[in-house]
Amino acid sequence: MLNDELQPLHLEVLNESHMHNVPPGSESHFKVTVVSQKFEGEMLVARHRLVNDILADLLDSQIHALALHTLTRDEWFERGNDERDSPPCLGGSKADG
Repeated sequence: MLNDELQPLHLEVLNESHMHNVPPGSESHFKVTVVSQKFEGEMLVARHRLVNDILADLLDSQIHALALHTLTRDEWFERGNDERDSPPCLGGSKADG
């Protein structure tokens, strides 16, 4: 979905569920790094909203946590094509209510 909508220069989706308090084999916590010219001139919150809109159905049903790194081509190269680590898990889940 992200490939189709954003035509990214770089896209990486990592399942980070193993780093969280979830049952073995869970696929609910992800880190997404996406580099797209569609982010050009957009504030960070607008970039995140765009990704969230694209993934809305999955966010409602399957994805509990999503760490987003949304960059333009120039930002990606300035960063040296470096991925950022996700913040540590603070616990909790949708099941906790």
